[in-house]
Amino acid sequence: MPRNCADFHIIGQIGSIHPHEKVTYVNVAANYNRKVDDEWVEHTRWNRVTCFGRQAEKAQKAGVGDMVRITGDVEQSSYEKNGETVYTTDLKANDFSILARNDAKGE
Repeated sequence: MPRNCADFHIIGQIGSIHPHEKVTYVNVAANYNRKVDDEWVEHTRWNRVTCFGRQAEKAQKAGVGDMVRITGDVEQSSYEKNGETVYTTDLKANDFSILARNDAKGE
């Protein structure tokens, strides 16, 4: 039977980590090349990943600038704010791995 899924896979560097009581949010930069006029330039896309449980613990052990690999599920939801519907897309981590530590931490 076919499996329908909405997954993501990001390899990039951590820009910030925001731990909370039950969840940790990690902003990860992934770089892509795109053509502007006749020249290829690097374009950075920022991705906010939501981590729970064990993945949140791993995220809190990472540091800004570390290279990470994160995979997980894409979930769309909505909520009401000031009488208007706000739509969101959440990246929820299922696996969080540190590939390389940032050596320039100023130690």
